Amino acid sequence: MKVKEVIVVEGKDDTARLKQVLDADTIETNGSAINKQTLEQIAHAKQKRGVIIFTDPDYPGQRIRKIIDEHIPGCKHAFLSKQEAISKKEKGLGIEHASPEVIRRALSQVYEINQQQESSLTRHHLLQYGLIGGAGAKERREKLGLFLRIGYVNGKQLLKRLQMFQITEEEFKQAMEQIIQEERV
Repeated sequence: MKVKEVIVVEGKDDTARLKQVLDADTIETNGSAINKQTLEQIAHAKQKRGVIIFTDPDYPGQRIRKIIDEHIPGCKHAFLSKQEAISKKEKGLGIEHASPEVIRRALSQVYEINQQQESSLTRHHLLQYGLIGGAGAKERREKLGLFLRIGYVNGKQLLKRLQMFQITEEEFKQAMEQIIQEERV
């Protein structure tokens, strides 16, 4: 699999893993110590080839995503769930521990953020489907993040994430109906 865009990852181990799985160029942020020079490099890559942000499913990974988004709007995003990024053999969490199939799937299902487009989803939708303010809300958010491949976020950030990735009301409802159906089985 050849990836046209430059993939932004956290470190050398992520780059090594991606090169084992596919043909791609990377920019490493060196963890959450992302600096001005790295941001300039990412901005240049976005202009020339496009950029996919592919960070670990943890707090530092989310922080890096946020920093890049603030400085370079319009990048694409690929996500892994925590379950997909946990090492089976050693203690660790990250892209470097994900299987080749999971990495390929995540990179084939990227999201592009369009700041101009508004989502029709509201807090009411989240309450209606038990995603905030009740028993089991965290588990439902985890399932929704997996299903839509937008990563896990807490209740306060969920609406923002759904809107950021322009998840339509129809996509949201279909995902939630599937999740509810699976819960009943």
